[in-house]
Amino acid sequence: MKMKKILAVIMAVLMIAVCFAGCGEDKEKTDMEYVKEKGKLVVGITDFEPMDYEDKDGNWIGFDADMAKAFAKYLGVEVEFVEINWDNKIMELDGKNIDCVWNGMTLTDEVKAGMDCSKPYCNNAQVIVVPADKADQYKTAADCKELTFAVEAGSAGKDQAVANELKYTEVLDQATALSEVAAGTCDAAIIDSLMAGAMIGEGTGYANLTYTASLNSEEYGVGFRKGSDLVAEFNMFFDAEVANGNVQKVAETYGVQEALIK
Repeated sequence: MKMKKILAVIMAVLMIAVCFAGCGEDKEKTDMEYVKEKGKLVVGITDFEPMDYEDKDGNWIGFDADMAKAFAKYLGVEVEFVEINWDNKIMELDGKNIDCVWNGMTLTDEVKAGMDCSKPYCNNAQVIVVPADKADQYKTAADCKELTFAVEAGSAGKDQAVANELKYTEVLDQATALSEVAAGTCDAAIIDSLMAGAMIGEGTGYANLTYTASLNSEEYGVGFRKGSDLVAEFNMFFDAEVANGNVQKVAETYGVQEALIK
C-alpha cells in the first residue's frame, strides 16, 4: 500500500512537470510560429465598405480584405475573416480568437495602448452624415448639438461624438449607423470618410444621404498582439507590395488610392 502511495505521488509530480513543460513551450512560441503552425491567419473585421465587405457570393472583399489575403499568402497560410464586435477588438486579440485587427482601424491612443500596430497606410477622417435635404442646416459640429447620432460602439466615430459633446446611440457597426439615419431612427451618423465616399450619395444604396463636416484627421493601421513579431513582418510585406505596385492596384480597385500614405 505504501509503495502504491509513493508511485501515485511520483506520477502526480511527473504530470505537473509535463504540464509546466508544455506551458513553457507555448510561452516561447512566437506569434508568427503560432499562425504558421495552425495554418491560418484569423483577421478580425466588421462590415465596412470599401475596406471589408461581402460580395454577392458571400466572399469578403475590399482593400483591407484583399491585402489580408495577400499577407496570408506571403506567410504561407490560409486567411479566415471573423466579424467581431468592434468594442471588444482588444479582448478578441488577446484571447487569440483572432490574430490581427484589419478593418480600417484608426490608430487611436486606446488602440496603440492595447495592441502593437503596423505603420499607418491610409489617411482618414470622421465625418457627419445627414439626409441630403438637410445638409445646409448641419455644416459644423456646433450646428448638430440637438441631433441624435448613430455611432459604431468602440469606434473613432464615438470618440468624436464624445469630444464634440454630441448626443449619440451606439450601434453594431458603421453600416448599421447609416441604416439608422436612412430609416429616420437617428438624425445623423459619424462614420469614416472612406466609407462615406463609397456608400452614400448619388449612385449608391444611400442616395438620399450626404456628408458635411469633417471632425478630425486620422490614420489607419493593422493591430497585432502586444509583442507580436508579425508587426515587423507586416511592415516588410507592405513595403514590398508598395514597391511592386500591388497596393496602388488594389487601392484603385476600391477607389481609395487618394487616401494612401505615400
